[in-house]
Formats: sequence, C-alpha cells, structure tokens
Amino acid sequence: MKKLVLAVIDGVHPAMLERAVATGRTPALARLIADGVYVDDCVAAFPSVTPVCAATIATGAGSDRHHIPAMNWYHRGEGRYVDYGSSFQSSRALGITRGLIDLVYDLNRSHLSRETPTVFELLDDAGLRTAGTTYLIYRGRHRHEVTDDTPLVRLVGRTVMRQGVMGPRELFYADLFASRRTGCHSQLGLPGLRDEHSGCVGAYLVDHDLFDFLLLSLPDNDTTSHKRGPDAQVHSLAVADRQLERVMHAAGGPDAFLADHAIIVLADHAHALVEHSIPITEAFVDLDVLRPDASRRKDGALAVCPSQRSAMVYVLDSDRRTELVGRVRERAAQLEGIDHVVWREGEEVCVWSPRGELRFASVGPLTDVAGASWNVEGAWEALDLVRRPDDGALASREYPNALARLWTAVNTPTAGDVLLGAAPGFEFVDWGGIHHVGAGAHGSLHRSDSLAPLLWHGTGPDSRDARPQWTLRDVVPMIATHFGVELAAADH
Repeated sequence: MKKLVLAVIDGVHPAMLERAVATGRTPALARLIADGVYVDDCVAAFPSVTPVCAATIATGAGSDRHHIPAMNWYHRGEGRYVDYGSSFQSSRALGITRGLIDLVYDLNRSHLSRETPTVFELLDDAGLRTAGTTYLIYRGRHRHEVTDDTPLVRLVGRTVMRQGVMGPRELFYADLFASRRTGCHSQLGLPGLRDEHSGCVGAYLVDHDLFDFLLLSLPDNDTTSHKRGPDAQVHSLAVADRQLERVMHAAGGPDAFLADHAIIVLADHAHALVEHSIPITEAFVDLDVLRPDASRRKDGALAVCPSQRSAMVYVLDSDRRTELVGRVRERAAQLEGIDHVVWREGEEVCVWSPRGELRFASVGPLTDVAGASWNVEGAWEALDLVRRPDDGALASREYPNALARLWTAVNTPTAGDVLLGAAPGFEFVDWGGIHHVGAGAHGSLHRSDSLAPLLWHGTGPDSRDARPQWTLRDVVPMIATHFGVELAAADH
C-alpha cells in the first residue's frame, strides 16, 4: 500500500492553475496532471469560505453534519460572534484573544461536531500513521502540548495558548504544536512563510518515513489572491509547487516519490475579482443589530455575519422571528450587489434573486446531475436551473450543485435565519470595515469562486468520469478506499 499525501492549496482558480502549468513554472503539478487524473470543476461547499470548505474536506461531510457554517457566525448558545480571522481589523472589533482561541482551539474541540469524525480520527482508529501541517481542521486521537521552541512561542504559551490539543500522530501547527523537533519554523504561521514551513516539515516526514497519511497544507496562494487578485496566482502557485518538489526530492526525486506515494491535490475554493463592496453591517442598523464589543455583551434583535462574498443574518428576538425574517429579506433584496437571499419555510428552502423567486424541497420528481431528487417550484432562473437535453437531469452552469449546497447550508444547525450571496464582482464588508475591492475574494454560490481543481496520482479511479460531478465531499471516501478503511453509512 502506498503512503498518501493530501495537498490542499488554498483558493486556486482552475484557469490560473492551467496558466501556471502552461508557463512551465509549476513542474510538479504539471507532472501530476499529465500522468494522473485532473478535474477542473470540483464544487466547493457553500458558503465557499475556507473554514466551511476545510471542514468538508477533512470530514467528507457537509456543514449540516460538521456544523461549521461560515467564516463569521453567531454562537446562539454563548450569545456572541465567532470569527476565524476575516481580517485583523475584524479580529480587533470582535476581540483578538477570543478570536485566537476560537481559531486555534474551539474550531476543533467544540464547534466541529463530535458526531462527525475527521479523516485523522478515521485513520488513527484504523492504526495508520497520520500527520498534518498547519490546517484549520486538525482533530485526531493524539495529544499534543504547546511547544517551547522559540521565545515567541514561549511568550504566547504563557499568555494565550496554554492548553494542549488532540491531533494526528504527527502534528505541526504554526510553531505552536510540534510532535518532534524538525528545525522548521513559521513565525507562528506568518503569511508568506506557511508554504515553506509545510514543505520543510513534509520533507522531514518523508525523509524519516513518519507517516502513512499526510495532510500537506499550502495556504499562501489564498493570501496572495486576497492582496493582488486571482491573476497573481501564477506566482503563488509556483511557490507552492516548489514545496511539492521539496517533499518529492526528500524521497529521491519525483519518480522515487511517486513509486512509494500516492498524492491528491485540490483547492478548497477559487477566487473571484472584487470590484464593489456591500456595507452589510450597516444595512440593517435600524433593525437593532447586535454590534461586536470586546469588553461587554450587548443585546440586539439581529446578528449580522459577513463572510466575504456571503453573509448570514440571525434573528435574536424569537418573539419577532417571522416579522424580522420578512424585514431582513425585503431589505436585502433592495441592496445593490445581492445575488441571492435564502431562507427556510417549513420543509422548503426559498430563494430570491433579481431574476425571480423559487422554492424547493428534498425528494421530488426532478433529479440533479449527482442523482439527488428534488421538488422545485417557481422561477428556475433564480439559480440558472435547466434540464440537460441528454438525460433530463437538473443542472446549473452559473451556480454548480446549487440545490444540494443551499439545502446543506440552510439545514446547518449553527447557520443564520437568512443567508445572502453576493453577485459577481461584489463582496460584503466585514466587521472591521475590510473588503478586497481590486483583488480577490470568495464565498458565494457562483461558479467564479465555487469551482476548484482536484487531481490525483497513484490512487482513486482511473478517470474523472467515475463521478458525474466531483465535490469536496468526495475526498475522504477516496482516502478511505485507498487504505481499505470502511466508512459509516452516513459518511458515504
């Protein structure tokens, strides 16, 4: 059985990957695409933001089961906003220490559903040697304490990061947790050094034969795209590719590496160019919005949660729920740049767009390309739905896998009462007043930030045609099949 590396390159647009390959700047990725299987339209979760997509990749489940709803959300049980790092300014508004605890600790130990195992837990339980570099989802069966490798880490360990975590057998998380000394450092996960840190750790693990499964996280492409736009990905993909080469050369070169290792490479989502911003945190101010405050708790009727090109609104006044949901829907529909307003009524999901309104329910006479059945009424134009002429299956070019993604998002226990999607070119301003106008962002239902590349070599099916539509949820089953590990029925 070959060892398996899952390399996640954050935020890659398929067209940018193909451009990078064509320029000759990504030889490792070019080799894998040429000799393996390449999918250019793997569908992200919705919202297509990193915490949701990372949790889906790591569990093989949708947010209705893993319970991570967005980048920014409202914790009903604790009566507060949760933010996994929308921006430094947003973290300041919400409380930097609280945000770090949510990101490093609570995302895995309490926000991620205990009922849904991660790929690390699945493989740990099967007796396989698991390993991971800095990735949002790291929960496994092995205990790790905070390191004391550098003065900076010791300072953080004495103040904020004092507790250990449960992770894979070999865990290397932003210098905070390291299961052994490798000589690799990242300045606490500083953007621009994270790919290099992962490549250094990955090479060490290969050289010392320390894993059967390695999740190799390469996140710096996402940072570059947020700063410089999707077109800058050719450069940042070349940086990621050098780290893949570094890992391969630790085994003696690409040929020797691929003789003993299978590899899956994917992105969690893509990036779309942002030209306009939507001041969503101010749009409902007259409806008594709960504003973040790091020092004291306040009451409010609504909580507003922007997550780049998606957003959620929570109704906090249960006695006025029907009234407030209606007013939020009406107000949102009047905002420039809103592509979708989504909410639930009984057993149906309702979708408003400037092109019309529809409602749909699970199980019905219509079947989508993945084989799920639906009952759909109203304006199909709202989601660009059509029936394919060859088999009659429901499909949408502009909003891939739209029904299943919306159904999952709306039925997530931690999600808001109203979900919003931005139109192409628009992004919601976060609680710190930050947007990415002139650069890249993601989060919407639209194909521009929802289709990502997926490729594999030495594992998986022989053709992309093995599935009519590949999604992030298909990665864990591929890994389980590779190792001969059985998934529970709910995990298929």
